[in-house]
Amino acid sequence: MPSEPGATPTTSILPPLAHAAFDGHEQVLFCHDARAGLSAIIAVHDTTLGAAAGGCRMYPYANAEAALTDALRLSQGMTYKNALAGLALGGGKAVIIADPAAANKDEVLRAFAFHVQSLGGRYWTAIDVGVGARDVATMGEVTDYVFTLVDESKGRPDTAVFTALGGFVGLEATARYALKRETLEGVRVAVQGVGQTGMDLCRQLHDAGATLIVSDVNETAVAQAVATYGATAVAPDAIYDVDADVFAPCAMGAILNERTVPRLKVKAIAGLANNQLARPEDGDALAAHGILYAPDYVINAGGVMYATDDIFGENDVARAKRRIDGIADTLRAIFDRATTEQRSTAALADDMARALRVNQRA
Repeated sequence: MPSEPGATPTTSILPPLAHAAFDGHEQVLFCHDARAGLSAIIAVHDTTLGAAAGGCRMYPYANAEAALTDALRLSQGMTYKNALAGLALGGGKAVIIADPAAANKDEVLRAFAFHVQSLGGRYWTAIDVGVGARDVATMGEVTDYVFTLVDESKGRPDTAVFTALGGFVGLEATARYALKRETLEGVRVAVQGVGQTGMDLCRQLHDAGATLIVSDVNETAVAQAVATYGATAVAPDAIYDVDADVFAPCAMGAILNERTVPRLKVKAIAGLANNQLARPEDGDALAAHGILYAPDYVINAGGVMYATDDIFGENDVARAKRRIDGIADTLRAIFDRATTEQRSTAALADDMARALRVNQRA
């Protein structure tokens, strides 16, 4: 049993029922530990298919309302992601309101992990924005319920490798469908965000012969993409205006909205960021603009397809890669049905994920 932190934190239930992003969530918990400096939210969206699994995001949100919005939206996305990935898991997510560069990060993480432990396996936590593999190991000192652990000596590589691989498989399938091209040779891809997964996606795209346009607030990362993969750099906001074939959002969410969608000059969108649509209506807007959208929680499921082996006590890299290859098949099925039914791919994918939950309950 992991050890408890020195102080006993308190947990209280938020009243999110009237929140626009509330979707029948089973639990929403506010976690506070004054001594450790912890303010966090755990959102358990659905456990129909199994324990809720999803990462922990650490970010200096402007206020609790913004953090709650993120937690609710991200946890719903994890339910859909795990369902369409064929995993016996539900969806959950956590957000910690803090600067991930703060000196007391480890103390905050341990205090948060105590709350995770108190849920007794109802929610499993993992890496996300601001929380890396080392941080998950720190939380693992306090709670049993962590995944995305990395141990190269035991054949447990970084989950980001599988996330990026799934992104490449999905982008290739999306480009083939939208552009009617068999390879990515000469395809212009605009990559928004060149962090760890975005950069690895750039590597695979470059190796496949794609032409890259990149943007990021991190100028050092942009310079690396330019030097290593011959990418063209543009300012962060200018990425929406470039002439490209495919747009690959790999940074923060809600970037596809009423302001940005009309600016896009691409045939398809296939990227690794979570919650790319600001509103469900933005999926319809993409369809109206003739832009094929690969639902984010389908194309970015490669990491969870492998990392959740931690939850089931397994370690099967070959099986994970076979599952990741299946992302292309799932996307093609969504694209075909959306075309036949004249619906947006986003709405159709949501319905497919909901149907899996309903059938399980039945």
